[in-house]
Amino acid sequence: MKKLLLASLIALLTGCATQLPNIDHSLTSKGQSSRVRFVVIHYTVSDLPLSIKLLTEKEVSAHYLVTDENEPRVYALVDENRAAWHAGLSSWKNYTALNHSSIGIEIVNPGFKDMPDGRHWYGFGERQMDQLVALLKQIKERHQIAPENFLGHADVAPQRKQDPGPMFPWKRLADEGLIAWPDANAVAAARPQYETQLPDIAWFQQKLAQHGYATPQTGMLDPETHNVLVTFQAKYRNSKWDGVPDAESAAILDVLTAPKPKP
Repeated sequence: MKKLLLASLIALLTGCATQLPNIDHSLTSKGQSSRVRFVVIHYTVSDLPLSIKLLTEKEVSAHYLVTDENEPRVYALVDENRAAWHAGLSSWKNYTALNHSSIGIEIVNPGFKDMPDGRHWYGFGERQMDQLVALLKQIKERHQIAPENFLGHADVAPQRKQDPGPMFPWKRLADEGLIAWPDANAVAAARPQYETQLPDIAWFQQKLAQHGYATPQTGMLDPETHNVLVTFQAKYRNSKWDGVPDAESAAILDVLTAPKPKP
């Protein structure tokens, strides 16, 4: 009787088991592309041990972590085919919720320290940047990311984030062929007209939005527009990032948003 019951139970369990699909991987569809459109660069605002702890044990995550050791290395924390939780509430041009369409890279860096004479920002090591550039070039090759889509966290969330900060060497990335950069001669040529007559705030708001930033279109220098200008200036003119519209900022925006010549 016991044997009969056991046999019946085995038969019942076998019959209820879900049959695995017979998947054939021999064919590949032509109509496909990478889910990755953007790279978002962050700083960790902490040392290496705490950065590792936060990015592996807490809710926040990133695809890669670039260390600040004497011989920096890159930790791969999240597979590129999966979404990491790094960008949060974010947007660039017509895209929102960038966690699902981006690769997040955290760089070990303290960020800044407030001193009696003001805020002091920490720089990035040369070897650390060598590792980052090599990583970015690989990612660009794998996913065919456009130059305008290598971004900082502040670019995609200017109302709440500042990283990777004004000390981050964006020009180095431009020199490596990774990002677009305003031509210095074109900026110098455009600047005199804006020194003669500075555009109104509505013009700055329109140009900042055209470039990609989520910018209010109020026609007023409101706090939100000020924050966007600070982010923009810290990236493209890190000698002065006070959020005040001026001729140089206007010239840079003019050059960055000018129609691209047809090939």
